[in-house]
Amino acid sequence: MSRKYKFHNESGAYFISFATVYWLDVFTRQVYFNVLEESIDYCREEKGMEVFAYCFMPSHVHLIFRSGNEDPSGLIRDFKGFTARKLIKSIEENPQESRKEWLLWMMERAGKKKSNVKQRQFWQQHNKPIELWSEKVIQQKIDYIHNNPVESGFVTDPIDWKYSSARNYQEDQTVLEIDI
Repeated sequence: MSRKYKFHNESGAYFISFATVYWLDVFTRQVYFNVLEESIDYCREEKGMEVFAYCFMPSHVHLIFRSGNEDPSGLIRDFKGFTARKLIKSIEENPQESRKEWLLWMMERAGKKKSNVKQRQFWQQHNKPIELWSEKVIQQKIDYIHNNPVESGFVTDPIDWKYSSARNYQEDQTVLEIDI
C-alpha cells in the first residue's frame, strides 16, 4: 500500500471514503441509514470522533473527521467493523429486503476472497485517507462531498440530499450533528 494513503498525523483531520464490497447499493432503506447515523453519534460521544463533513451514498460513505483520541486508524477500523456486523444483521432480519439473499451471497463471495474475513465482508478494506493540511484543501473536499449526490443525479441541490452535511452548513442539524 502506498505511504500516501495512511494516517501519518494522528491528530490531523482527514478526508476518507469507503465503499461496500462490489459497490453494492445497500443504503436504499431508512433502517440501514439509521445504523450509520447511530454509529457516527456513538463514535462522536464515546470515541472522540469529530465530524466536519459527511455524505452517505447508496454504496459508499465520505467523511471529513478527526480523532480526538489521536487514533484515526483504530477509530475507522472499529466504526467499519461495528457497522458491518450491524448492517449484515439488519439485512438478514429485514422482512422487506427483497434483495436479501443476493446481498448476503455477494458479501459471502467477497469474504471468501480475503483470508482475514470469517464469513461475509461488508466494506471494501481500503479507506484512502487524505490528510487535510490547508483551508483550501478542506473546502475542496467539503465541496466534493456535498456535490456527490448532485453529480450522481440524485438531487439538483446538495442540501436536498438528506444524508449530507450540506444541510448542516445551512443550519439544519436534524440528521447528524457535525463539528464546525
